[in-house]
Amino acid sequence: MSNTPALIPRPRKVTYGGGFFLLSNDIAINAAGRALAEAEYLAGGLASALGQRPQISVSAARPSISLTIDESEDGIGREGYRLAVSQDGIRIVSTATAGLFYGIQTLLQLVPGDAANGSRAIPFCEIDDAPQFPWRGLMLDVSRYYMPVPFLIKLIDVMAMHKFNTLHLHLTDDQGWRLEIAALPELARTGASRRETLIGHGNQDAATRRFDGKPDSGYYSKHDVRAMVAHAARRHVTLLPEIEMPGHAQAALACYPNLSCTGEPCEVSRLWGVHKEVYCAGNDEVFTFLETVLDETLALFPSAIIHIGGDECPKDRWKACPKCQQRIRDEKLADEHELQSWFIRRIQRFLSERGRSLIGWDEILEGGLAPGATVMSWRGEEGGIAAARSGHDVVMAPNKSTYLDYYQADPASEPLAIGGLLPLRNVYEYHPIPAELTPAESKHILGTQGQLWTEYMPTPEHVEYMAFPRACALAEVAWGTSDAGDYDGFLARLKMHLSRLSALGVNYRRLDG
Repeated sequence: MSNTPALIPRPRKVTYGGGFFLLSNDIAINAAGRALAEAEYLAGGLASALGQRPQISVSAARPSISLTIDESEDGIGREGYRLAVSQDGIRIVSTATAGLFYGIQTLLQLVPGDAANGSRAIPFCEIDDAPQFPWRGLMLDVSRYYMPVPFLIKLIDVMAMHKFNTLHLHLTDDQGWRLEIAALPELARTGASRRETLIGHGNQDAATRRFDGKPDSGYYSKHDVRAMVAHAARRHVTLLPEIEMPGHAQAALACYPNLSCTGEPCEVSRLWGVHKEVYCAGNDEVFTFLETVLDETLALFPSAIIHIGGDECPKDRWKACPKCQQRIRDEKLADEHELQSWFIRRIQRFLSERGRSLIGWDEILEGGLAPGATVMSWRGEEGGIAAARSGHDVVMAPNKSTYLDYYQADPASEPLAIGGLLPLRNVYEYHPIPAELTPAESKHILGTQGQLWTEYMPTPEHVEYMAFPRACALAEVAWGTSDAGDYDGFLARLKMHLSRLSALGVNYRRLDG
């Protein structure tokens, strides 16, 4: 049917009928028990579309919208749903609230964009839908530039519309510490602010560097985090905190220089790139510090997995540090790579004792992978393949396919970015399961996520420009229904879908041509 709605991500199976259900002013939502919270969400969504809020009833008369949780439904899982539109009304059923919520997202996309002006015809259809992958995420780096809470709330809502379920917050790095830790107040007082920022790329000669002279500061209070976690939970989005270690630690070391190998004062970095100042692996005070940080982080974020970074840790300081060299001897380690593995294993044990597990960038493979650790593979897929073959779970996040901080088109026509080139088509044509893996090994691929490193994204509007519409393509990849051979079909749906982003005030990049 040429006038069928543009659904993104595309459902697993859609069958359209030959008629339309007309939304009336007296439409009611039939829901009870655990479905009531989702009914409230749907009522709000329809109010925006229709100009009035439908009533919610446990026994609404037909025609109505019926929301049902039925744990006996087969074959759809907790995030799957079945949606039927007929002359008798609309019915969504799932085995859990998450699936019901995703069915609602599809229903809201079925509602005509001009419903408030009288076009209220929803096509008869039957939809049987469920995601292929349990991990469907975006990563936002809030360390390089602080992003305000209202923007994060908005981002969560836009993610939910696209059926993403994980927002990975990169909270700490060399250029800023963004999380309040009550026991370590200097982190918010000093670590959350840098006095200025380098203009342009980070590979400039020291003699020619220029800075903007503008402070960047901000952190998330415990109240902020609780509010964001609660809002995300209502949207079935998990907030995944990342506390970087053992590298990318200069903002923390600016507050507590005794935790470095040299003990020398440093500043919250004004520069981009990889820094030599890292946590001293031979200093027990480092682990007291990190355990304090993690205890408070765990109290705020209920996610089963905690991200500890683990990437881009230069070994220069460790090689010259007597404490680190003594640790290598005491623990009978081969070299500094095994020292990093020992560091990560110690943190993994700490998290495991508290009922959590660890995820890190693929550098955590170096020197041996901690038991139970999940790998986020960013330097291509090789790390993910190796981890999956050794029985570890993997989130595929290869830079050439998922780094949304890369240029979207010719750099001459785009805002300054870190480099690389990742057009919309390339995102859509990515598939998270490498062909090299066996079916058994493939089960360890949890899914994928897009990365938004913000060195060159100082504002929420710039983040949105880089994220969308590429995140729309990745949403379909992560749901598991993308078709690399039908990019033109996706593009046709996307052109219609962009009006929904406009309605939400998203500053997306316009399509070429």
